[in-house]
Amino acid sequence: MEHTPLHETKIHGMITFPYSVYRVKIPGWFSSFPLHWHDDFELIYCKEGQVQVTLWGRAYKLRAGDLIVILPHAVHSIEQAGPEGGEYFNIMFHPSLFQGSEDDLCYSKYVLPFLNGERSMDCFCPAASPFSQAVTPCVLSLLAHREDAYSTRELLIKSNLFLLLHYMNQYSAASGGGDSRLSYSRLKNALYYIQKFYDRDVSIEQAAEQCGFSKSHFMKLFKEFTGMSFNAYLVNYRLDLAAKQLSETNFKVIDIAGNCGFHNQSYFTRAFQKKYRKTPLAYRAAAQSGL
Repeated sequence: MEHTPLHETKIHGMITFPYSVYRVKIPGWFSSFPLHWHDDFELIYCKEGQVQVTLWGRAYKLRAGDLIVILPHAVHSIEQAGPEGGEYFNIMFHPSLFQGSEDDLCYSKYVLPFLNGERSMDCFCPAASPFSQAVTPCVLSLLAHREDAYSTRELLIKSNLFLLLHYMNQYSAASGGGDSRLSYSRLKNALYYIQKFYDRDVSIEQAAEQCGFSKSHFMKLFKEFTGMSFNAYLVNYRLDLAAKQLSETNFKVIDIAGNCGFHNQSYFTRAFQKKYRKTPLAYRAAAQSGL
């Protein structure tokens, strides 16, 4: 089965204009988007309902009008928040959009500090926050012209993105978390390890070894990094893969459980029902009927 990549390298938009806007309904179109990171800036704007974004292990619940800024290389996930779900937009733009010449002073002064972790900002911005109030006109303009971004509105798009970058700098500050960023970067090795060996018996000791940490230090950092324990993350990752196989294949449930690392079917059924509020068979029926 194809996995969601941990390090997303997809080009959003075109190589010459790496920018795109996506409209998403959750859980209508998918139930969650698991932990990942990418080289792009991303802005998530909640249009209606509620969605939950987990950023560096901290969960934020977005309601209509709220937004969150995802800086490049930040580990995050998106999932349903509340029974009704929600609708949101992803605005994706690559840092290269801001770069002119090779020695561009503005790029070095205002973009590179975000890429190097030298500047950070309070990324969650409720609708009433000063940052949100300042950038919402830019955001709404980007959403209104998302269909013709590459034909007649390139200058409008770039002007809005530069204004957005201006406000990001205005509401940011020098970051002092160099050591923690290095530790978090090393923890990504544990996520790669799970992605590769999820169908086997994976121990905390093995994962800690991949990162070069002691077991106790690894467990503490992993909880900070993902917002859950290592074992909980492993089970959740396996359940996401099982849900994908249930919706996209006709494999037997017992085979899917084994494929995803569950060697006790009754435990798999209980865990699956707790996460998705449906039995595996009911989930498959709903997914394949489009409900």
